[in-house]
Amino acid sequence: QVQLVESGGGLVQPGGSLRLSCAASGSMFRVLNMGWYRQAPGKQRELVAAITSGGSTKTENSVKGRFTISRDVAKNTVYLQMNSLQPEDTAVYYCNAGTNFLSGVSGDYWGQGNQVTVSS
Repeated sequence: QVQLVESGGGLVQPGGSLRLSCAASGSMFRVLNMGWYRQAPGKQRELVAAITSGGSTKTENSVKGRFTISRDVAKNTVYLQMNSLQPEDTAVYYCNAGTNFLSGVSGDYWGQGNQVTVSS
């Protein structure tokens, strides 16, 4: 069983930055791939970035060069650093544990979701 608690969302102006954090409970964190997904109003949830247990990362084309995923094993935490935010990045962002790194299919465990709003 893995529990995920997210923090760090909010309102930011276009061009600004935010960092999302996802703290995981349990020893399984070390062996799980992790992912960040987002869901905008009226749209399906989509993968934004993923990281393997060994630290390999990938980001989707829509955020490549602007978003960075990382993990701190000692803190059982995964991060999503978001720079150069644009209004189209507005969504609820979800942390996921057990993400399939190759296919992007989500794992069984989700954080509570964190609203990110980019607006002037």
